[in-house]
Amino acid sequence: MLVEKGLKDLELSSFFKEEIDKKGAILTIHPGAGGVESCDWAEMLLRMYLKFLQKKNFKYEILDLKPNEEAGIKEAVIEITSPNAYGFLKSEIGVHRLVRISPFDANQRRHTSFASVFVYPEIEDIEVKIDEKDLKIETFRASGHGGQHVNKVATAVRITHIPTGITVSCQNERSQFLNKKNALKILKIKLYKYYEERKKEELKKYEEKKTEITWGYQIRSYILFPYKLVKDHRTNYETSNVEAVLNGEIDEFIFAYLSQKEKF
Repeated sequence: MLVEKGLKDLELSSFFKEEIDKKGAILTIHPGAGGVESCDWAEMLLRMYLKFLQKKNFKYEILDLKPNEEAGIKEAVIEITSPNAYGFLKSEIGVHRLVRISPFDANQRRHTSFASVFVYPEIEDIEVKIDEKDLKIETFRASGHGGQHVNKVATAVRITHIPTGITVSCQNERSQFLNKKNALKILKIKLYKYYEERKKEELKKYEEKKTEITWGYQIRSYILFPYKLVKDHRTNYETSNVEAVLNGEIDEFIFAYLSQKEKF
């Protein structure tokens, strides 16, 4: 059984074609409309994902957990630092729907609850490192007001960062060494801003995948009454073993999603 699970994980990881898939992840859970019902459902999902992470031996930390006054949670944020976490969990992005007899309803009526799951790839803090071979360094005479003020020595420095095309120049100092030092300082600042913008764009791309937490947007339904069934509406994969799924056995749903994406 362990060998079989290891082979399935190996097959799953073969679907991780993008570099982002190999990164850690931040998983968030939010209840939809419906008060205590949805908050309780959000907590059930939190338990399911924690069980999944434990079964996978993934390293994780709960960064934020906001309990609801009556029952359940208002929000959960989990950081998963193990490799391939985003590749495994990106299939969980979307609205999850629960149908059951409410434990909070004295009349024992059937209720439908929604909660949303979102997964961000972990984008590391930017540390600007400049490789000399990525730089094109040129020297030129500093411009002045003409006549005796024009430098006859090439002390001004222009640096081009080849991978990004960012160019900076410095000519304020009389020393080429100091101009180069200042130009590198300016280049580091510009590169930091450049990579920060790239990071924001990357996160924005994933933010745009968020949808409304309500009918019509659900990716998966968990039905506990009048029958037992968990069904993924994207792949049509389903199982009647609801207890196993809520105890973290979601590998088959992940496999069905990733293998379907692989075909297209």
